[in-house]
Amino acid sequence: MKRILQVIHKMRIRNLVRWPLLLLLLYPLSLTAAKAQTSKLNVEAQYHIWLEQELWPQARQQGISKAVFDAAMKNARINWDLPDLVLPGAPRNGTQKQTQAEFGVPAQYFNPNSLDYQTKAGRDRLKRYQQTLDGISNAYGVPASIVVAIWGRESAFGNAKIPHNALDVLGTKAYLATRKDMFRDELLAALQIIQQGHISVKMLKSSWAGALGQPQFMPTSFLKYAVDFDKDGKADIWNSVPDSLASIAYYLQKHGWQTGRDWGFEVDVPEQISCALEGPDQGKTIAEWEKLGIKRVN
Repeated sequence: MKRILQVIHKMRIRNLVRWPLLLLLLYPLSLTAAKAQTSKLNVEAQYHIWLEQELWPQARQQGISKAVFDAAMKNARINWDLPDLVLPGAPRNGTQKQTQAEFGVPAQYFNPNSLDYQTKAGRDRLKRYQQTLDGISNAYGVPASIVVAIWGRESAFGNAKIPHNALDVLGTKAYLATRKDMFRDELLAALQIIQQGHISVKMLKSSWAGALGQPQFMPTSFLKYAVDFDKDGKADIWNSVPDSLASIAYYLQKHGWQTGRDWGFEVDVPEQISCALEGPDQGKTIAEWEKLGIKRVN
């Protein structure tokens, strides 16, 4: 009702005869808003039931203490601003919209101004952390330039704002996203990270997709690949540059990085080559690409 009166006041309607008509027009809108709010409150209530009845038993089986679980989830809330949410019982409409930069227009992802900054800042980091990077390259076989480039892309060398409550993001997606099972595993992994003492509940921040720290690891990746390179007793990908860089290198090593091999080559692509051949699922050998007319620049 307060909102209706504000609208009436702003429109400066002085003819009282017209007020009932305006109220009739706005009344369905107020009902819709109230219904939506009630629906969200119902979902929030169901969410907390789900946390206690379904998530907690799984967390307990994985060694999560009740004290850690309660500290992490007692104030849990659904983040309604996240993309790709489906209310319980509602059908999924359409395909998932990709909002990450790498799925967008290449010109945006390879923006010259952004690349210029990344290049200059990357060279600065190579010099600043040369000793640390040399140690990481010796340990994992990944060139320093590759590690720093990924660091820059993922979190602007640790300077990117990562504002979201990770537990709210992961909990929301585990309950309402289209990939519930995957995000349930990620939420349980986040609880493991807290249980193991790597970071506090309050400090566990993430991207809108639930990725953590400077390398932007999902929680399950953190548990597998996060490295305590500075030897302070915990793998800190949030505040420790050595740990963050070593974790990136270790991740690449475990995913098949071959020491001494380049990651790729600059090539000339004939105009008749279809862009449908792009993508990791379209991989070919160098010899196969050459048969199609693709040649290395140098």
